[in-house]
Amino acid sequence: MEDQSLDALLQLNGVQYGIQGDFWVKFEVRRVNATPNIPHGIKYSLTLHHKSGTRLLGFDNAHAPKIKRRKFAGRRDEWDHRHYRSVVSDYFFDSAAQLIEDFWKQVDDILREEGI
Repeated sequence: MEDQSLDALLQLNGVQYGIQGDFWVKFEVRRVNATPNIPHGIKYSLTLHHKSGTRLLGFDNAHAPKIKRRKFAGRRDEWDHRHYRSVVSDYFFDSAAQLIEDFWKQVDDILREEGI
């Protein structure tokens, strides 16, 4: 099952399309060498945007998230995380299938919040 869901996730790379006229989703997914920070070997960014360009939701590990640091704090490496509007939180990457399911569930939640 995992291989099929991973293949499905990888096939989404470069896909971008509109939802309900005012929103759009974008997928960037590719294989990378596994590292301690990306043990699953997948670099990904699944996002939902408003037509204004504002990102409302994102699941990714495509960058080291901007976090508030104290003056001498160390740099935080890339990690799996979720952007829900302006809040960034950890995301536990369990499987490609779970990532896809979690993304679409959150898209549905936001569209409901937006009255769609």
